[in-house]
Amino acid sequence: MIPAKTFTVDALSVCVYNSESELAQGAARIGKEYLQAVLGQKETAAVILATGNSQIQFLKALIALGGVDWSRIILFHLDEYLGIEADSTGSFRYYLRERVEKQVKPAQFHYIQGDALEPLAECDRYAKLLMAQPIDLCLLGVGQNGHLAFNEPEVADFHDPRRVKLVKLALQTRLAQVKQRYFPYLEAVPQYAFTVTIPMLASAQKIICLAPGLDKASIIKKMLTESISPACPASVLRQHANASLFLEKNLASLL
Repeated sequence: MIPAKTFTVDALSVCVYNSESELAQGAARIGKEYLQAVLGQKETAAVILATGNSQIQFLKALIALGGVDWSRIILFHLDEYLGIEADSTGSFRYYLRERVEKQVKPAQFHYIQGDALEPLAECDRYAKLLMAQPIDLCLLGVGQNGHLAFNEPEVADFHDPRRVKLVKLALQTRLAQVKQRYFPYLEAVPQYAFTVTIPMLASAQKIICLAPGLDKASIIKKMLTESISPACPASVLRQHANASLFLEKNLASLL
């Protein structure tokens, strides 16, 4: 699927599509071709997956395309709520198990154990798994306040010495989870979460960031036109040597 428009902002490649469906198909094809290239050069590939509504059509399209030997793919994810059980429908483990793991049977899927009895030890455990091999591909979405994973503007650190940490979630982020129907009401959304940090996700050889929908035009404008700053964590992608942002046409309207 060819984008309607492409341009660059600093090092970041921006691809604009006419619809969410075309965006998902275009990004999926690029993801497939990249993973095929990686697996042509080494035995396994490591991928960090994102969740949320921005990823649903993309994941479906990527799996439907075929051509990826998932038995050679090691999967991780970006974040998980503190205290949530794996079988909770609001859990990112549940989201990814149903939409990805059950569909493709990867070599391994390393999950953040949100209900771990020792959360700080879980941060250390997951960080060691992430650092055990280079990350070939990181998939991202952009939060309404510009967060990447759960690196909220208040806690994002472009030079964070940690690879995984615990953070308190912004009210706007928690409200978004209710709006997207992952939780029935605000009080049901956990206040804290595990997140992969900015330096860890930025260490990926390639980043694909998806921003479908029409409700994030203002934050995308800030991400692309204002200074690169933790005040808009997603702006850090403008410094990555191999990152692509996929937008819907209407979302790019303020640019």
